[in-house]
Amino acid sequence: MIELTTPEDRIGCCEKSLMEIDTAIRLIKSIVSGLEFSSVADEIYFFKEIKPFFIARFIYYSNLLSIEAAKPNAGQLYLKEYYRCELEALKDFYQQHIDFYGYYRRKAAFLDQKYFVRNQFDLKTKLESGLYNYDEKFATSHDHLIAQILANDLLEKYLLKSINETEGYVYEKLNDKSPLYWSSSKSGLVELLYALHQTRCFNGGNIEFSEVIRFTEKSLNVNLGNFYKTLHEIKSRKIKRTKFLQLLNDHLNQLFTDSDQ
Repeated sequence: MIELTTPEDRIGCCEKSLMEIDTAIRLIKSIVSGLEFSSVADEIYFFKEIKPFFIARFIYYSNLLSIEAAKPNAGQLYLKEYYRCELEALKDFYQQHIDFYGYYRRKAAFLDQKYFVRNQFDLKTKLESGLYNYDEKFATSHDHLIAQILANDLLEKYLLKSINETEGYVYEKLNDKSPLYWSSSKSGLVELLYALHQTRCFNGGNIEFSEVIRFTEKSLNVNLGNFYKTLHEIKSRKIKRTKFLQLLNDHLNQLFTDSDQ
């Protein structure tokens, strides 16, 4: 990937990247379109891993070019809101495809022959409306979704960095690790952070939850992974939905009770 430098360079970098990636994709397509894979496993690997890697980069730079070209010149506050709206679009995509996100993030494979083999899509599964516009020799029913997920991951990082830059600091990894690290469950930390976020404890509520997550990850040396999936699992609990918060409450009350004796 070409490194993006100053804002003035970004549009040119995106255009150059798109041309280079387009050349690579066209070459790959010319080879694969007439190719009979030696095994189903090889075909699945290509459409689940290799093709999405290239398409994701094309989607990423294409979206980045659109964002940069339409970026308003109206001050930092307006610019920050502009980036936030783009971030919301990523969340909308996640909500629309939450089941497939779970399948992909868990590295599941039981539906791979339906998802990543040409001409093997199942009408009983959720399919993209534009499926019949795809080149059946170079596409499966779900390889484009993986490419979009990978592109969104890249775009999310870029948007969070851009939002933070509008606030006067750069989103970068800390050079010196914090002496603190999170030693309890990751789901418990997500539960705690979400509760604080929803009660407007950070920036008066004027901050995205994903930003809270990223800052916490850096501060506490922890990787919270797909925190949206974790939130979904927390909300889906049948009993003790807020079990970590209840644990904190019980322990603190017990501590106060013991100190009174």
